[in-house]
Amino acid sequence: MERESFFMLPLYDQLRTLYFEGAFVLAIRYYKHKVNLYMLHDFYVEVFYNSKADKIDKIEIMDYKCSRRKFYEDQIKLPLDLLA
Repeated sequence: MERESFFMLPLYDQLRTLYFEGAFVLAIRYYKHKVNLYMLHDFYVEVFYNSKADKIDKIEIMDYKCSRRKFYEDQIKLPLDLLA
């Protein structure tokens, strides 16, 4: 599945695809969210879970320029060729 087709899916189908086809990498805390990082085929996807509201606020492709990257890299080494 390509990035564009993944993000055209409804939220429920994105989650289902991540569960069945993706690989959970790790989770971090970021402000009011628990952010789960997944590898889906050849790209990383972040799932932002708001525990106070008990809902997923958003799903987006991981941006290597974002400051969250340092939280991931404190725990694992991310391959540069797979970062958007």
